[in-house]
Amino acid sequence: MPAVPAQPQRGEIWFLKLPSDPPDKNPRPVVIVSPDERNSHPRADTVLVVPLSTTLKESPTHIKMQSGETGLPEPCMIQGENISTVRKQSLQPPKSPLRKLSETKVRAIAGCVVRGMGFLPADLA
Repeated sequence: MPAVPAQPQRGEIWFLKLPSDPPDKNPRPVVIVSPDERNSHPRADTVLVVPLSTTLKESPTHIKMQSGETGLPEPCMIQGENISTVRKQSLQPPKSPLRKLSETKVRAIAGCVVRGMGFLPADLA
């Protein structure tokens, strides 16, 4: 019987083994940033994600998150410059409940994505 596809929602943290990660790296946390209309569409088998890293490197394309904000065991950085399209079937749910990021935080991530493309958010207005 085929696996039921994941039904992620915008702002949720899931786990994923990114194709760009080294083969021996464990699945990493990612935040879903695609709109829920896409995430829940029956024919859409991909979502947009932005990875989180425990390497705390300051950057205009990063947002530092404390463990209390995410539910993860340690502080991390959301890396907006590394936005990826991934297959829903490759997402792994967290082993324990994590926090869902607010729409305000997702908007801040979108600003980091734009900076990662070499623009300032104001350039798009």
